Amino acid sequence: MTHLNLNSKRLRARAVAAVVALSAALGLTALSPVQTAEAAEPAAVSASGPLAPGAGHDRLWPDTAHGFASLVGGTTGGAGGKVVTVTDQAALAAYAAAEGRYIIRVKGAIAFEPFGSEVVVTSDKTIVGVGDTGEIVQGELNLNPGTSNVIIRNLTIRDSAIDGDWDCKTTDFDGIRMDTVHHVWIDHNRFSRICDGQLDIRKDSEYITVSNNRFENNNKTFGIGWTPNVKTQITIDHNWFNGTKQRNPSADDCAYAHLYNNYLSAQADPGDPVWTYGNWSRGQTKMVIENSYYKDVQHPYQADATAELVQRGSILKNTTGRHDTLGTAFNPRDFYDYRLDPAAAVPALVRKFSGPQPTIGTNTVLNVPRDYPTVQAAVDAVPVGNDSTVTLKLAPGTYREKVRIPATKPRLALRGMGKDRSQTKIVYDTPAAQGGSTGSATVLIAASDVTAHNLTFANDFDEAAHEISGEQALAMKTTGDRIVFDDTAFLGNQDTLMTDTPKLNIISRVYIRDSYIEGDVDFIYGRATTVIEKSVIKALSRGSATNNGYITAASTWKENPYGFLITGSKVVSDAPADSFHLGRPWHPGGEPNAIAQVLFRETRLPAAIKASPWTDMSGFSWKDARFTEYRTYGPGATETADRPRMGNAEAALHTVTDYLSGSDGWAPHRR
Repeated sequence: MTHLNLNSKRLRARAVAAVVALSAALGLTALSPVQTAEAAEPAAVSASGPLAPGAGHDRLWPDTAHGFASLVGGTTGGAGGKVVTVTDQAALAAYAAAEGRYIIRVKGAIAFEPFGSEVVVTSDKTIVGVGDTGEIVQGELNLNPGTSNVIIRNLTIRDSAIDGDWDCKTTDFDGIRMDTVHHVWIDHNRFSRICDGQLDIRKDSEYITVSNNRFENNNKTFGIGWTPNVKTQITIDHNWFNGTKQRNPSADDCAYAHLYNNYLSAQADPGDPVWTYGNWSRGQTKMVIENSYYKDVQHPYQADATAELVQRGSILKNTTGRHDTLGTAFNPRDFYDYRLDPAAAVPALVRKFSGPQPTIGTNTVLNVPRDYPTVQAAVDAVPVGNDSTVTLKLAPGTYREKVRIPATKPRLALRGMGKDRSQTKIVYDTPAAQGGSTGSATVLIAASDVTAHNLTFANDFDEAAHEISGEQALAMKTTGDRIVFDDTAFLGNQDTLMTDTPKLNIISRVYIRDSYIEGDVDFIYGRATTVIEKSVIKALSRGSATNNGYITAASTWKENPYGFLITGSKVVSDAPADSFHLGRPWHPGGEPNAIAQVLFRETRLPAAIKASPWTDMSGFSWKDARFTEYRTYGPGATETADRPRMGNAEAALHTVTDYLSGSDGWAPHRR
């Protein structure tokens, strides 16, 4: 790596310009014109600062470990296991010690009893605070020898210190302690007033990353090592050590210790300046420090005569004492890739982005098939009564399975990770003859507050190849409320998409945008209030010259003024001209109170649409239903006596907002 000689005026000017440009991108206020060893500290990141520090700038908060914890199989924690939420010590202790994989969400403050007691964390666990609410008070997390694959994120661990016992000679209450473990990621936590160590990584622990944490108000802060075996590999980045006296960290006999973009400030000095220090490379440790920022620190970095320490690119302000560099240590890039932030930006970045964040833990991500072999397996991992968003990220591919999202598992988001919706498909081939129309559905969403994006849902039952009475084959059925489909496709023939409700007189709402729906007979049907906006609807030909099918079959409850709204969209068809209906009224089981309401609004219609586009069904006249058009256009939008048109005054009451808002003001179309 090339390093700038800041004694050169030309190069110093270029360096300052680069830092100013980065600061502007991060929303920082302007830096002083000179950044040297005694540089002015940059101001805080603005509230709109777009980037988080550390590896993985592609997302605000990467959910995969970086640094040494990412090597030799990586650190995935509880990924692939069940998701649980805990609010008390007993539940936390039970799940943390349980066999198998768990993602354990800590919601609210948990005060440990008795004071200073511990919870044992076993292998294959993720413990994550929900937003910035998750706290462990007066207690400790303990990883015993042999434990592996643990992630601890977004927690505040505080207040196990004993007043008057600054040096912790009579107690040994750590925040997190681990002995002879491997593959652990400690990320975005806050440690405050802990006795003894806030974080102790001991006895040959390996493949550890400690990132984006706040260590504050403590004496013995962060210790590593304590055996002569020289085994530990550790990455320490983007942490803030503030008001801490010693061990920031102390690294004893580490094989490799990589410290970068850390911020050490306002060191505590309770009358004992000799042992006030920053980073210490001890024993046989090989330590590399890069682009960190030291302010008001005594002995910012030091090394034993037997250790090695390489420092490059850091900024020091008001520092005294030892600034040791010894040997060549190692090259971190021989082990993993990473991105360094400029040292001048570190205080602002770390002040804003370290410690618990309000968005971490509120959206649990389940990766399919990386961690869960099927979509249904990921759904099954979601807790009953789920109270926060769980996102199922589906890698590109075809998932041939049925998926059932029960009403007890709301707030799910299904997201295809391909370049477009065609690359990620959930498909099955069951007809209604095998379990009824509901049983035929490839995907059934009974839960509320579910979204789907960049996906294709299909039922590829080949009706032409089978002579059976129940040819209906649903790609999707919904009964939940507040369902959103964005950039999705629904493929099938008869009964492709059913948006329904649990009961006739219950209103559920579905919003479909920028999507594609195809079929032939009644392929958009049901009684849910459904808006289809800015989408393409393809009416498939069945080979008839006169009647190829029906786009809609609504069964709206008579007290519900809003059934189906198809607006700002386009209907296309490969059927002959004048051979397709816009819809017919469906009265399930002869239900007289199911009075269809359908409005095609400002939508292009092809020549395949009949001049008289509405028709009767099962003895019920279409004229008794609420079928209308408003400003439809195209070759299939001819004016005839059998085409009810909505007037301007009524159309003003039939907007997307009117259909979706309900009593709770739901407005997915505005986001």
